[in-house]
Amino acid sequence: MKVVVDSSSFAKRYIEEVGSDKLDALLLDASELGLSVIVVPEITSGLNRRLREKFLDNRNYKEIKSQLLDDIHDATILQITPAVVSLSVKLLENNVLRAMDALHVACALEWKADLFITSDKRQMKAAINTGLQCQYIGAEYSD
Repeated sequence: MKVVVDSSSFAKRYIEEVGSDKLDALLLDASELGLSVIVVPEITSGLNRRLREKFLDNRNYKEIKSQLLDDIHDATILQITPAVVSLSVKLLENNVLRAMDALHVACALEWKADLFITSDKRQMKAAINTGLQCQYIGAEYSD
């Protein structure tokens, strides 16, 4: 099964949060993992924020960053191509969505993912609107 994971969900591999166990279980079933090229910068940004706010120390930051960089060696890094940009524009025009979230969904569509994993309710709705099979792993979901 080809699985694409958005940044906030993939970060659950490194920071224990609601959905971390569910993500691990879903990734065990994946035959291929696709990650948008923006996953590493987005996760690194979040880790640096936690470092500045003293939720992480330098040692933890370096360990997590090293694990992240190791993990992406086994993934297909999905690029922002003209087709992905076009899809993201359509997503933004037809959904309430942030630009980076639209890029994740567009990458999943272009790669023809079997499953898209997200922790964002708006992103989930947009992905469902495109016909993507989705799994929400954030806090309790309700419409």
